[in-house]
Amino acid sequence: MLRKFAPALFAAMVSLPLSAAFGPSAFAQNAMGDPIRVRGAIVDFSGQVLKVKTREGETVDIALAPGWTVSSVARASVSDIKPGDYVGVASLPEKNGGDGALEVLIFPAALKGLGEGSYGWDLKPNSTMTNATVADAVKDVNGRSVTVSYHGKEKKIAIPDGTPVVTLAPATQADLKPDAVVFVQGQKAQDGAIAAQRIVVGSNGVIPPM
Repeated sequence: MLRKFAPALFAAMVSLPLSAAFGPSAFAQNAMGDPIRVRGAIVDFSGQVLKVKTREGETVDIALAPGWTVSSVARASVSDIKPGDYVGVASLPEKNGGDGALEVLIFPAALKGLGEGSYGWDLKPNSTMTNATVADAVKDVNGRSVTVSYHGKEKKIAIPDGTPVVTLAPATQADLKPDAVVFVQGQKAQDGAIAAQRIVVGSNGVIPPM
């Protein structure tokens, strides 16, 4: 399924800024403020300001930086995950050891290597985001699992049935409609103002799971 999106995805993503590759290093060159992730539903969009009701119930204004861009997410499947793919996997520790995936994002090839590593994430308490290259994907008695490698390390992550698997897809400003679900990774200044350069918006019934 994923492969049929490849040409359009590449065209949509070649201008993607580093901030889209989830990771703390993505903000190292931006002194506007501390990194912040906003998840919620659009209340209003004025062209330069996106008003979002967050999952925490707060309504915030996000100033869109010059040259800002937007992408959507497209549904993929576990079978689309191939050795050599670059993925972002949010996961939680499992009771019996190891990690279990909360979601999987298959990055377009143009973004391979950006934000590489494994670090704390705020999708759920104690969650982790791992951006890494797929070493192998296997099926065993416990379901699907994927082994990924980053900076010379390896990590095996179980992918339970029902785990959202998506990739990035083209979008336009017209997709920023009231009630559309968004994921925004931006910067929060000391005065509380939030700015961002890229929006990921849900479309066609698929919402950003990250």
